[in-house]
Amino acid sequence: MSLSPQQMQNTIHEFQQNFVLSGLTIEQIATELQTSPEKIHRILQLEQKSIEDPWILKEFLEQHILKSGKMPVPFSALQGNYHQYWFLKTKKIDKMQLSKGNN
Repeated sequence: MSLSPQQMQNTIHEFQQNFVLSGLTIEQIATELQTSPEKIHRILQLEQKSIEDPWILKEFLEQHILKSGKMPVPFSALQGNYHQYWFLKTKKIDKMQLSKGNN
């Protein structure tokens, strides 16, 4: 699935809103997801090549926000049950397993 330029812009904005709402730092998220802060920053900007990585970060942020008693900002493009998308490796998302390396 590829996003249009407008969808990309909207998704980046939605990630930023949910990142702020989570109250976490990039470093805290990186530690939780066992990766580098640079990789989290690239995912927030949709610069990561793995299509599962944004879904993992989305799920992580939404779970954290819900646990804090708040409601996450809905995503307009990353929506629905990711298990229904044939092109996603859902087991990686279920395990919150980001792609290896810096791409």
